[in-house]
Amino acid sequence: MFIGREKELSQLNVELSAWKHKTVVLVYGKRRVGKSTLIKEAAKKFDGVVVNHMCVTSTFEGNMELIYQSVSEAIGLPNIRFGSLSEMMDYLGMIDKKVLLIIDEYPYLKQTKKKNEVDSYMQAVIEKLPENVKLILCGSYIAMMKELLEEENPLFGRFSLIQHIRDFDYLDAAKFYPELSVRDRVAFYAVFGGSPYVLENLDTRMTLKENIEQFLLPETSLIRSHIENVVLKEIQKTFDARILAIIGNGKKRYSEIRDKIVNSETGLLDKQLKILMDMETIQKTEPINRRSDKKKQFYEIVDNLMRFYFTFIFGKAGTIARIGEEQYFGRNIAAALEQFISRRFEGIALQYFHRAALLGKYPDIDDFGSYWYDDAATKSNGEFDCVIRCGEQYDFYECKYFDRAMTLEECQEEKAQLDNIKGINVSGVGFVCTGGFSFDSSDDFVLIDGKELYFSIQV
Repeated sequence: MFIGREKELSQLNVELSAWKHKTVVLVYGKRRVGKSTLIKEAAKKFDGVVVNHMCVTSTFEGNMELIYQSVSEAIGLPNIRFGSLSEMMDYLGMIDKKVLLIIDEYPYLKQTKKKNEVDSYMQAVIEKLPENVKLILCGSYIAMMKELLEEENPLFGRFSLIQHIRDFDYLDAAKFYPELSVRDRVAFYAVFGGSPYVLENLDTRMTLKENIEQFLLPETSLIRSHIENVVLKEIQKTFDARILAIIGNGKKRYSEIRDKIVNSETGLLDKQLKILMDMETIQKTEPINRRSDKKKQFYEIVDNLMRFYFTFIFGKAGTIARIGEEQYFGRNIAAALEQFISRRFEGIALQYFHRAALLGKYPDIDDFGSYWYDDAATKSNGEFDCVIRCGEQYDFYECKYFDRAMTLEECQEEKAQLDNIKGINVSGVGFVCTGGFSFDSSDDFVLIDGKELYFSIQV
């Protein structure tokens, strides 16, 4: 069953049904994020022949032979040996059928020649693309696919539609487990993230603990194998895994990462951090009130599942194997799990504000994120992770992963603690609580409960 991607699917359907302009679509995103599934779903409505070809690790000539074979099979003919891709396109232009040619994992083809050589070849093909043929290029190697969007690349400006497919956010991820309570939805997303491949392999008839013990902790388990043999294998030759282990569960400054990697060259570390950011494995964040302050910039792991893996599993394979998954969970994960989920809940709240802003629920919003303060009087500093900026005004939100309703007294106590901190500009205070609130409303606070998070907002 196809889940989510309503906007992307609609865009593709429109593009594949229009014949007044040349259609060349670029779809890219990290591996197993659902790109091919999305394209296949859109192709179901295509009124014509669909050629769905996946490139492989081979020579240029080898890939060409396989493309010709895919075309021949799709149009129901014996294997035709075309002299070139251009010749194949000329042939497709002569048949009395509409054709959708999907070239998946394009980077495998691109890397068979010198830089931009295959892209230049593809440019010539696109320039003479027959009127009855539509073309989709798809790929998982994000850095290489982004090269196609650079001005000096031959394919720059050649695409009629560009789609960057990312993991699902908290709300779309919840479509994979609609039967769960709000609190459990938060927990499952905090641990397993938003990869469609991961989500469709969870067993929500079991508890979160049972899913972790069955799919994440065993060495050969499905999701751990996905992380170690797919996600990490993609980039292990170009980065030091210790970087992700150091970042782990928290945000880390550049200096902290550098100091923990002994004998690391600064230039090499810079290069590895850039690669990890290009591959959307990590991201650089800074407080919304200190956007230009490099001393307040942090690196953090983007995907919740990767955070969980590097916080609790990386480097612990021997221990898990010796004492078993259930005992390892009890001794090393159980006590820290709620705090881990609570930290991820703050990210969910920011995703909520993003969706709300797109819907116009916060028309005055200029930015949202974390806020850094320095209290000169007490010589202390700290960070709030969920803040909205409207002009020069800041609304602070406390996020509570509670299994019960939050009381008015608790809200007032939180506000009093905030009022005692000097050096911050507070224009409003709000609360986001999974368990809701024991009081209906308050003129002093903005209240967002689990129902609002999951059932009252859609984009």
